[in-house]
Amino acid sequence: MDKKELIKYFKSLGLIVHTGTKARGHQGFFLKNRIDISKNVPENRVVPTLLHEFAHYIHSKIEPDMNKTGGTLGMLFKTDNPIFLEELIKVTNFVDPNSLCIRLYEHKERVKLKIKEYEDIIKIYYPKFQRSKKFKDFEKYIKKSDARYLLKYDRVKLIRGGFFRKTAKLYTIDNIEHDFKDIPKAFAAYIRLRSYQKKQSRISARINRYRKYYEKPAELFARLVEGLYLDSEWVEAIAPNVTSKFYELLKDGYYKELVHLIKSV
Repeated sequence: MDKKELIKYFKSLGLIVHTGTKARGHQGFFLKNRIDISKNVPENRVVPTLLHEFAHYIHSKIEPDMNKTGGTLGMLFKTDNPIFLEELIKVTNFVDPNSLCIRLYEHKERVKLKIKEYEDIIKIYYPKFQRSKKFKDFEKYIKKSDARYLLKYDRVKLIRGGFFRKTAKLYTIDNIEHDFKDIPKAFAAYIRLRSYQKKQSRISARINRYRKYYEKPAELFARLVEGLYLDSEWVEAIAPNVTSKFYELLKDGYYKELVHLIKSV
C-alpha cells in the first residue's frame, strides 16, 4: 500500500489521521484513536512512520496501558525469551541509526580524554592526586577565591555592591588564569577537570535517556514492524527468533488488523 491507501485503511478502522502537524515534536505520534505525522517527515519516511504509529495502535489493543507503561515483551510476544530483546535492539539500530548514539559516545570519549589531560597536569605538581579523593590544598585555596563559583558554572556574573552602586564581574572557565593571576596551574586544571566531569555526567544521562526510550517494548515492537517494511529479509536475518514468533502470532490473528498490512505494504 502507498501513503493514501494506508491512510484510507486506517480511517476505515475509525482512526483519525493527520499528516500536517508537528506531531508533538516527533516524526509521528499515536494517542488513543489518533495518529499524527509531522509535516516535516520526508516523503520516503511517511509510510514507515505511519506503520510505526499503527503498530502502537495495535499494541494498545494488546496492552491498553502501553502509553503509560511502555508495554512488555511478554505480552507482545507471549513469551519472555531473553534473546528477543537482543534481536529487537539490532532491528532498532538498523531502522534508526540515531539509536546507536554514535555522536554522544564520540563526544563522551573526547571529554574523557580532556579529563585525563587535566589530571596529568595536576599530577605534575601533586603526584599523589586522585580524582576520587579530596584535593585538600585546592579546597584551602578556593574558599577565599571567587574562582569557587566556576566549580558550579563555566560562566558566572557576580554582582556586588549596594542598591545604588553595583559592580558586575564576569568570570569564565576559559579565562581562569587571566581573572585569577595567583591561581596555581594545578588548581586551574582541577577546575577545568571538574567542568569536564560534569559534561561527562550530562552526556551519560542523555545516553541513558535515549536507551531507555529506544528499549521500551512499545518502541521495539513499532520498529520491528517498520523494519519489516523497509527490508524484511535483512530483519529476518538479524532477528530470526523474534521474527519467527512475530509471524506465528500474526498468522494466528494476535496482532489484529496488522495481518492485513505486513504482506501488502
